[in-house]
Amino acid sequence: MTAENLLAELSVDSRARLSIYADLLLKWQNSINLIGPSTLPSIWSRHFADSLQLHSFASSWEQWVDLGTGAGFPGMVIALTSDDRFQRVHLVESDKRKAAFLREVSRETNVNVEIHAGRIERIMPEIVSSTEIDIVSARALAPLDKLIEYAGPALEQGATCLFLKGKDAPLELTKDVEASSLDITFAESQTDSAAQIVLVRKLASSTNFASRS
Repeated sequence: MTAENLLAELSVDSRARLSIYADLLLKWQNSINLIGPSTLPSIWSRHFADSLQLHSFASSWEQWVDLGTGAGFPGMVIALTSDDRFQRVHLVESDKRKAAFLREVSRETNVNVEIHAGRIERIMPEIVSSTEIDIVSARALAPLDKLIEYAGPALEQGATCLFLKGKDAPLELTKDVEASSLDITFAESQTDSAAQIVLVRKLASSTNFASRS
C-alpha cells in the first residue's frame, strides 16, 4: 500500500483532525524546528502516511506509548486517526517547547492523548506502573538496542514494539539483543523504500527481560 492509498482510506473526521494538525505544524514551525524544513511541502505523505502504516501492525490495543515523539510522529497521528474512544496514546517528549506544541494540538482536536514532558528513562517506568501498555512506538529516535532498553518495562507486560527505522536496522542488533528472549522481525515500509518497521515482542517462554544486563 502506498502513502496515497493510506491517506485515501482516512475517514472524514480523521482527515479533518489531521488538517488541524498540519495547520498547527506550519504555524509553530516558524518558532521552533518541529520537522525538517525540506519536508514541509510533504507533511501528509512524508509524516502522516509514514505514521499511519503502523495501524496495520497493531491489532487490538487500548494503551499506546510513543517514545521521543517530537512533533508527534507517529503517536499523535495514531491518536488522531483512532475512532475508538477507549484507545489512548501516551506521548513522551523531553523538549518542553515540543510538549507545548503537542498540548496545543490536543486542545484544538480534542484527541485522547496524555502528554508526558520528561526523559524516557523516568517517564516510562511511571507509565508502566499504572497502565498496561499494548504498543510502544518510536520513529528516528535511537539505535535499536537502546529502543529495546527503553521499552523493556512494557515488553515485560507483553507489549509489542513498532519502531520505524532505516534499512540498516538489522546492523544495529547487538550480540546481547540477539541472544535475548525476544522475537524481532523486520517488515518493509509501505511508504519509504529506504525504511522498514521493526517489530519486537517478548517470547512467551522467555525469562525476565529486565533482569538481563
